[in-house]
Amino acid sequence: MTATYLGPAVGIYWKMFESYGIDPVPILKDIGIDPDDADDPNARFSYRMIDELWMRLVELSGDPCIGVKAANFWHPSHYGALGYAWLASGTLRTAMTRYQRYFRILTEGAWLELEDVDTGLKATLKYKAVSRKQPTRTDSFFSYTVEMCRANAGASFNPVSLSLMHPAPTSAGEFHAYFRCPIIFDADENSMIISKEDADRKLPSGNPHLARLSDQVMVEYLAIFDKADIISQTKAAIIDQLPSGGVTEVSVADALNISSRTLLRRLQDQETHFKSVLNEVRQELAIKYLKDNRQSLTEVSFLLGFSEVSAFSRAFKRWTGKSPSDYRKA
Repeated sequence: MTATYLGPAVGIYWKMFESYGIDPVPILKDIGIDPDDADDPNARFSYRMIDELWMRLVELSGDPCIGVKAANFWHPSHYGALGYAWLASGTLRTAMTRYQRYFRILTEGAWLELEDVDTGLKATLKYKAVSRKQPTRTDSFFSYTVEMCRANAGASFNPVSLSLMHPAPTSAGEFHAYFRCPIIFDADENSMIISKEDADRKLPSGNPHLARLSDQVMVEYLAIFDKADIISQTKAAIIDQLPSGGVTEVSVADALNISSRTLLRRLQDQETHFKSVLNEVRQELAIKYLKDNRQSLTEVSFLLGFSEVSAFSRAFKRWTGKSPSDYRKA
């Protein structure tokens, strides 16, 4: 399957071309991108097209710091539901975890790894073979990410450190002025560290209801986008059916237009089974719902498809070792 890139994100490139006095329309057409498709929230373009588009941008602008300046043009709408889920996240750690989990929506040419290190939460960008691994594009990724962090945590946010595999440009001062942290060039990896304090600080912009809705949109998007991913498709159908209760292999299979036998076989091919997927969805949603104190345990039980609060309480304690009320208090 050809690696692809989220269409609306091309809007960032469009504005960057214009900022250098360059008309993006003929360039997009020459590469094979219909400019009208850039406004389609469901559009996706070949990753190689986006690679070429970025190369043209670098060549025509002649600006070695163009990646850092890319942050000036970022808007949550360019990332679709992922952008709005980020803004609604309760902490930067939660936001980064969403970023990692749904990174494939944005691009299939790279992936993001998260790990806790002594100095904080480390995010490492890794490219797949399909990418040219352009240095300025790496710069743009981290400038977007810092801009997103500042949108949530405030303009005073600074990373602990930034590591870039490419050599220092002649105008490295622009990097230090934007990132406002120690930068290691010619590093062994492309990574950024967020302090533990910043990663886990509760953000006033957090909105669990909006984050939950955006998560659902992304799960459903991935289920449609990747037809081969039976687990994502099953999760999307379960989320849709849970409030009505009575979610079964048959009801989910009907929603996916396949037989229950085919559903079970395809899940088995992925080394899982229906009950495990159902429990995983319920557990993930339960934790999100319980963080919203506006919803009673009865309402949460209903949303998860349980007929009684007691049944939900038993299941939740089996998943986490705590009762729903104790978890909410904690």
